[in-house]
Amino acid sequence: MENTTGLRENKKLRTRRQLAATALELFLERGFDAVSVADVAAAAEVSKPTLFRYFASKEDLVLDRFADHQDEVARLVRDRGAGQTPVAAVRAHFLEALADRDPITGLCDHPNVLAFQRLLFTTASLESRLTHYTSREVELLAAVLEVESVDPLTARLSAEYLVGARRELGRENFRRIDAGQSADAAHSAAVADAERAFGLLAGGLDGALPVRRG
Repeated sequence: MENTTGLRENKKLRTRRQLAATALELFLERGFDAVSVADVAAAAEVSKPTLFRYFASKEDLVLDRFADHQDEVARLVRDRGAGQTPVAAVRAHFLEALADRDPITGLCDHPNVLAFQRLLFTTASLESRLTHYTSREVELLAAVLEVESVDPLTARLSAEYLVGARRELGRENFRRIDAGQSADAAHSAAVADAERAFGLLAGGLDGALPVRRG
């Protein structure tokens, strides 16, 4: 029975990935607004009802990959080392991600990544739907802070600031790459922006949020 359940789940995952990949290919080729859900379903050889069983909206065909990262900031803060503040933990991870040219930082000039980010940041309905995913990031981080006895309002405000800083830094880095800079050429400016952003946050939040005890 367990084996059967596992096979069924694997098949669902493969179908989900196929639908998302098919949709992204069409969106990049024709533009998001020019492709309908029916077009995606036809290209993937499934019915519209089948597609909607896997994705709640057309936008989610593009954005579903963000679901895997929704708990990232919460995990960073929850698992931070002794002596670290939440701001310091998120700052350190973002700087490492910049060094690795991680797409999540916006500092990645791989053509496929740039095409995806251009689609995301130039399509109004995708930008709007993205707030659903970032709101979940905030909720998860706020919950971690509340476990550390941070009051709910402070936890929520702090989570908004930390998630928002990562998001805005990513967009600023995308603008640099989209304007023609290479990731290597833009790296120093991206680091300076990150240091400034997290420095501003540290000035306000480090006095309100707990340091991890050893």
